[in-house]
Amino acid sequence: MMKLTTRCIRPRRISLRAHYSSGNPQTLKRELAIYANKTPTGVPLLTMMQTGRGEFIAHAPTCEGTNKQRTIYQIAMFLHREVPIRLAHLHHDLDSIPIIRDLKGISEIRENYASSFDQVRSARVPNNIEDEKAFAEISDSILNKYSNVLIAMARSIQEIRLNLNEMEFADQKDIHRFLDSFYMSRLGIRTVVGQYLSLRAHENRPGTVGLISEKVSPANVIRDAIEDAKFMCERVYGDAPEVSIHGQVDLTFQYDPSHVHFIMLELLKNSMRATMEKHGEAGNDENSNKELPRVRVVIADGVDNEDVVIKISDEGGGICRSNMSRIWSYLFTTADPEVQKSMLGGSTDFSTSSPLAGLGYGLPIARTYVRYFGGDLKLMSMEGYGTDAYVYLTRVGTHDEPVLSCRVRK
Repeated sequence: MMKLTTRCIRPRRISLRAHYSSGNPQTLKRELAIYANKTPTGVPLLTMMQTGRGEFIAHAPTCEGTNKQRTIYQIAMFLHREVPIRLAHLHHDLDSIPIIRDLKGISEIRENYASSFDQVRSARVPNNIEDEKAFAEISDSILNKYSNVLIAMARSIQEIRLNLNEMEFADQKDIHRFLDSFYMSRLGIRTVVGQYLSLRAHENRPGTVGLISEKVSPANVIRDAIEDAKFMCERVYGDAPEVSIHGQVDLTFQYDPSHVHFIMLELLKNSMRATMEKHGEAGNDENSNKELPRVRVVIADGVDNEDVVIKISDEGGGICRSNMSRIWSYLFTTADPEVQKSMLGGSTDFSTSSPLAGLGYGLPIARTYVRYFGGDLKLMSMEGYGTDAYVYLTRVGTHDEPVLSCRVRK
């Protein structure tokens, strides 16, 4: 097991001299290049919880305030150093694939990341109430500013896909490696910044530390995801298959419940859609004695298990073997092209108001969420019968963020 240290949250010596590059494009370009060559600091789930609880308060800045205020300053000062590095990496990565970097939408996203980099770099060190409040406002604006990046990126990537057939696009390995890396990095920024904003905005409820819950119940999260998926399915097909939960329904573990919900929702949507398209006539035919086959969810766990494993099984007809290598391809979808077009016209990322399927991002993004804290997502399919999805969620929480290993470099 990796030995935890406080290096990722201990304040370093920071020059009191402000670094301003606003209004000077050449200076900004040089600073972006310098920061893109720095290594991001991965923050394990356990470290996020321990820091949020104030367990590393001895390393907090020596300034006035309550222990909670000092903890908030400690996290804010870490992000003040860390976020520019991550933004510079995102900016650099958007320039690393020739076929992508010249697209109009990509250029706009890259310029926005440069602007946010400059904004954070120009902010004063957040080691007092006034400067920390200003830094929090900048952090919040960054989260809001990039809430629709998935849709904006999809619009741009769609330009490439329209010029290639399905197989050619699926074979663009550099593009898919870049997208995996980019979305992982984006998720990393949103998680660490979201954790900071959650900690400063709310007193920790019993059993929670910011976004992280010490006792996430997979069964309860899955029940919520089932309701959301059924709502979306019924809106499209007028019906939805039942979902049953089996196994360790009383299990709890440390995790971000919003991540679990997103993963489960995407997988349940896929299973419900496949079931309706395979058996939908039986469910809608009042004269039919056939019932829609259930979607089964199994939660597995043991005292010595390193992962919490969740299996989602459906009888939706499965995936043909020739398509199995393409299911992780961005923008690969079997949905109606008009549905995909409507998704690309959206203004925000996924929600229950989105179509049940169509963008082609569900599976690869769900896998990104699983892998963020060291887990994985696997699919096994039997064409003509159904598909089993296996979700492996790490329960220890000591895995570093993969920002240290997923960089795309020339």
